[in-house]
This record gives sequence, C-alpha cells and structure tokens, in this order.
Amino acid sequence: MALQAFAIDTMLPSLPDMGKDFAVRDANHLQWVVTAFIMGAGVGQIAFGPLSDWLGRRRVLLAGLGFYVIATLLAGMSPSLEWLLLLRFLQGTASASSYVIPRSIVRDRYDGSTMARVLSIIFMVFLLVPILAPSLGQAMLLVTSWHGVFQILALAGCSVGVWVYIRLPETLHPEFKRVPSARALFEAGWFTLSNRTSICYTVAQTCLFGGILAYVSTVPQIFASTFHRRDLMAPVFAFCAGWMGVAAFLNSRFVERIGMRRISHTGLSLVLVLTLVHSLIALYGPEPIALFAGLQGLTMACLALGISNFNAIAMQPMGAIAGSAASVQGFISMLGGASIASLIGQQWTGSIAFLPVGTLCCGLVAFGLILLAERGVLFRNQPRPPTDTIAAGIDIPAS
Repeated sequence: MALQAFAIDTMLPSLPDMGKDFAVRDANHLQWVVTAFIMGAGVGQIAFGPLSDWLGRRRVLLAGLGFYVIATLLAGMSPSLEWLLLLRFLQGTASASSYVIPRSIVRDRYDGSTMARVLSIIFMVFLLVPILAPSLGQAMLLVTSWHGVFQILALAGCSVGVWVYIRLPETLHPEFKRVPSARALFEAGWFTLSNRTSICYTVAQTCLFGGILAYVSTVPQIFASTFHRRDLMAPVFAFCAGWMGVAAFLNSRFVERIGMRRISHTGLSLVLVLTLVHSLIALYGPEPIALFAGLQGLTMACLALGISNFNAIAMQPMGAIAGSAASVQGFISMLGGASIASLIGQQWTGSIAFLPVGTLCCGLVAFGLILLAERGVLFRNQPRPPTDTIAAGIDIPAS
C-alpha cells in the first residue's frame, strides 16, 4: 500500500521543475499532477476489487503491479502537461490494485477490533513513506530530473511485484469467490451503499481524506510562495507525517482495549477544535512556520485516528464481499477525496487560511455523517450485531 503514497509524495519536490519544463503559467494547475493520480486510483478500484473476488487476490495484484510499472515509465516520457496528467491518471488506476487488494486481504484474515489494529499497523507503515518520500524526491533531483524520478518509481513497483510473487499467499476463501456479472456487481454495490454503517463511515472518511489531500497537493505552493522557504518543505512535511505515524501506532496499541468508535469519534472532535483554532490564527494574524507545523501536525494525527478506524468500521459488515465492498468504498474515498482536495486547493490565493478552513468544513460534514450512522449516540462502542449481511433483498453469507 505504501507504493501508492510513494508515487504521490515523491513527486512534490518535482512540481516546480515540471511547471518550468511545460511552461505552466498558473501554479494551481500543477495540483492536478497529484489529483489526477488520486482520481485514477479511485476509478481503478471499481475493476480490481471485483476481479480479486473472482480470480483471487494474488494474481490480480501482480497484474496491477505490472500495469503500474508500464504506466510509470511512460509518464516519465511525457512531452506535455496534458500527456503527463493522462498517464498519471493511468498510473493511479494501476496503483489501485496495491490499495484495494491489501485491504481485502486484511478483511479475509481479520475482523472487528483486531482488523482495526492490523489496519493501523499497515497505516503506520504506509505513513513512513510520506515522512521519507519528499526528502528522497528532493535528493533524487540532485542526481536526475523529474523524468528519472518516474524511473525510480517504476523500479520500486518491480521490487514490490517480486516480493508479492515470492511471499504473498492466496487469502480469498474459495466459498467467497464471485464471478463478475452486472447483476452481482450491482448487488454488491447496492449492499455496500445501502448499509448505513458502510456508507456513512465511507463518506465521512472521504471528507477527512480530502482534507489530507488538500494539504499534500498544496504544500509546495505554501512553502514556495507564502513562507518563501522551499527548503523547509520536506522536513515540515516529514514532521506532520510523523505525527500521523505516532497516532497510527497508538491506535494499533489501544484500539482493541478502548474501541474503534470511541477513538475515532474523539479524533474527529479534536480535528474540529484544532482546525477552528488554526483558521482563526491564519485569518487574523501572520502565522510563523513553527506554529503552522505544530497545528498541522496535530491535525494530521487526529485525521489519522479517524480515517484508520472509519475504514475498519465501514468494512466490518462486508466480510463476504470484501473485494467488491473495498472497491466501492475506495472509489468513493479516492474520487471524492481528490475532488474535495481540488476544490480546497483552488481557493489558494497566497493565504494559508484556505487549508484549515477547508479541513474544518470537511470535519463538520464528517461529524454529521457519524451522528447519522450512530443514530446520535457517539463515543460508545456498540456490540456487533449477529448479522448485517441481509440488505435490499440480497442474501450474502455472514463472515
């Protein structure tokens, strides 16, 4: 899963160089190098999830990684920004295999709070890449151009493919194999969307993910044009990602004891408080880099507490259709998150305030959705119902 984050964050130091090579006049257009990848990742999940429910996790993941390597090499040869955006979209589409299928594998093997703990550990490893990737991307530019960065990404994809081929067993239970068909896909999609827990927590996760992506896609502009300290972008980015890693680690240690809902609801509440404070500071006074890094780091940590647990809660009722459900949920999260990030990012005019204000709005929408999902009762770990697999006339075996 970290391969996908590597393909996003390693690009950030290269964006100004891409802008110069392609003669981009509006720096906001470079945000699409990130958002095009994320949108492709969302679309790709619609295919890879159902295919993995039919053909198995392992072989579909290997095919996706091969597609990823080819798309990455072609993206590094792009003659224009338009071609780059198209190939980044295809690269993102291929990378969806490395995002949706691992989530399905986790759901094949684990359930409940244990699943949340495992996802938190994976999320913690996933966050090691954002800590290192911008610095690695900056270091790569000392010895190569942005074209070479894509070649290194392709090499990383090959390495992961070899590791998967050697080490990963098949985890899909034979009785859960589902041959793709229009009816089966519709039933799985409808079941995922009609389940209150699944859809509310998925859209809430999407809102929080949009806030993170808005930060990722605009941080080069913030440090280059607002702070005028492009050299500090990588260490501050690593600092904020480090807070997310700490949060994911603590979640993995305590989620089985405290509970997914109690931790995630607390994290979301703290997001609202932190972004409100940050918005007021950014709107009414000059904000130094140290204060920006501190508030943004704490906000990212609380977002991590929400997202990792929201993901597990949304997947909990989906055991028998884990691949298809992960596809639908991932499609919503990726495509919705990219759209939200683009909407927030386009509000940038030189002031930092757009970022905390946008994240605050995302948090408020997520809070309303969680209230709806939990019927107004928060911070309470509800027992799992005996079955949550009969919906809209669909009979799916309980996990």
